[in-house]
Amino acid sequence: MPASPTSSSAGLAGIQPASTAPERLRNFCIIAHIDHGKSTLADRMLQITGIVDDRAMRAQYLDRMDIERERGITIKSQAVRMPWAPRTGALEGQAHALNMIDTPGHVDFTYEVSRSLAACEGAVLLVDAAQGIEAQTLANLYLAMENDLAIVPVLNKIDLPAAQPERYAEELAGLVGGDPADVLRVSGKTGVGVEALLDRIVDVVPAPVGDPDAPARAMIFDSVYDTYRGVVTYVRVVDGVLRPRERIAMMSTRAQHDLLEIGVSSPEPTPSEGLGVGEVGYLITGVKDVRQSRVGDTVTSAARQAAEPVGAYEDPKPMVFSGLFPIDGSDYPLLRDALDKLKLNDAALAYEPETSVALGFGFRCGFLGLLHLEITRDRLEREFGLDLISTAPSVVYEVTLDDGREVTVTNPSEYPAGKVSGVREPVVKATVLTPSDYIGTVMELCQQRRGELQGMDYLSEDRVEMRYRLPMAEIVFDFFDALKSRTRGYASFDYDVDGDQAADLVKVDILLQGEQVDAFSAIVHKDKAYSYGVMMASKLRELIPRQQFEVPVQAAIGARVIARETVRAIRKDVLAKCYGGDITRKRKLLEKQKEGKKRMKMVGRVEVPQEAFIAALSTDAPTGKDAAAKK
Repeated sequence: MPASPTSSSAGLAGIQPASTAPERLRNFCIIAHIDHGKSTLADRMLQITGIVDDRAMRAQYLDRMDIERERGITIKSQAVRMPWAPRTGALEGQAHALNMIDTPGHVDFTYEVSRSLAACEGAVLLVDAAQGIEAQTLANLYLAMENDLAIVPVLNKIDLPAAQPERYAEELAGLVGGDPADVLRVSGKTGVGVEALLDRIVDVVPAPVGDPDAPARAMIFDSVYDTYRGVVTYVRVVDGVLRPRERIAMMSTRAQHDLLEIGVSSPEPTPSEGLGVGEVGYLITGVKDVRQSRVGDTVTSAARQAAEPVGAYEDPKPMVFSGLFPIDGSDYPLLRDALDKLKLNDAALAYEPETSVALGFGFRCGFLGLLHLEITRDRLEREFGLDLISTAPSVVYEVTLDDGREVTVTNPSEYPAGKVSGVREPVVKATVLTPSDYIGTVMELCQQRRGELQGMDYLSEDRVEMRYRLPMAEIVFDFFDALKSRTRGYASFDYDVDGDQAADLVKVDILLQGEQVDAFSAIVHKDKAYSYGVMMASKLRELIPRQQFEVPVQAAIGARVIARETVRAIRKDVLAKCYGGDITRKRKLLEKQKEGKKRMKMVGRVEVPQEAFIAALSTDAPTGKDAAAKK
């Protein structure tokens, strides 16, 4: 349970959230590159404001999932309300309520950041004093500027021996436009400078604006599924007041519910008498249907409905597609229910049913990136007890046939068999930040991945920002790994969708004894088709158990075979019982065996074990954990 507030914030101790005036509220989020200390800084804020005492405190307090704690990364945004009375400035001693949202830093979870920014008036831009500005720092800053948020630049980790606060303060001030002296220096680990940061937030971040007498309007910026309480919806109130026990309506779905509980996260759920203008809190209606609470929807009072919604979020567009199939086919209904529940926690997850000849019934899922795929599969296996196979990731292609028809291909098995006149693939606008020593090696890597240099700027004497246009398919697998290896871990990478382009792509099929196995097919660039075919054929030769007949493993483009390996037959020793005698008897037995093998090859089927599928479909690319650690 949270501790009572410290004396500095005692003015807010007994106030119900509904009675807090908008001018005493400050809504802000923390944005930064991965591993720049967001969660650690949030921990210190929770301690200094007194809502979590030292006995209950633990590292990464707001990271609730086991995966987050194990990998050391934030996956879900977390909102928390903290009391604070500034110690300096014009508002000294006046009790305020700070609504903070701790956001993820990885590029794959940018949608979480964008939803959090829409619920805030300010953003703390956090930069590691030992590493400086990274690619995701720039991406998050641009998002905050698009939302017209007040930016509070902060240098974290000033206690590290390698910290260079003066150098990076100048870099950061040049980026946001200001004086290096205005950049705050803090240490989330020791707590130095955190009180001054809280004072600055109260001073710089504007108070929320809204009409308390207008019909209630609240924007849903997040939601989670609780096994016992149903859907828990997190909202930011824009106009009016929401109170418990009143009937509310969702403006997009027209669904109406009774509001069973309303409150704030402080940091544990704390029921209140209601939420007023500018406040951030949670709603519980007892609804179990996950489709009833959509992120981006507007909540209003059923009795006095608002005329216009607050505004919708843009639906995140999946960039990477992969099939998820249960190892045990009878788990298919469980996988469907699990995806329905996970969809509520993860608004960027898209899925539809899919059938594979080799793998049975499953779902074709869309993700924002490779780490998003890894995390989703990990959560399905841990939280719902499923054993899954995921097929090799692929992107969306637009295929034009000779007769002018266009086909959207998210799975290699959907690639049309007729004559193809053109294929278009998605491309991204990529930003690479690297020390100037590695410009040559980064250029070489991007050119190998069919990249086009769009521009290059020096942020400082020894730090360069390089902008490339890269095919999405080329960065899905091992681009992060290769970039980190070539720059000794110093480069950082961020990307944004940038339309599509025509490309010379082909579909490579894998045949076992002349039969196509759809799970192993892939769409690759023509120049890399041969190497992919050789790699898959040699890998399957090692993985497929030997049969009593010879099994050819072939890679083919259309009707043309480009690579072949052979799984040798198991030879039964039919001569074991011949201990002497005429050679003709031995030859007769060998001929009989030869005929039997020929007959068996005609009627026998190659059974590919599940272990072979799992091993063959697991790429040599870094896992999400490795990619996150390296970023």
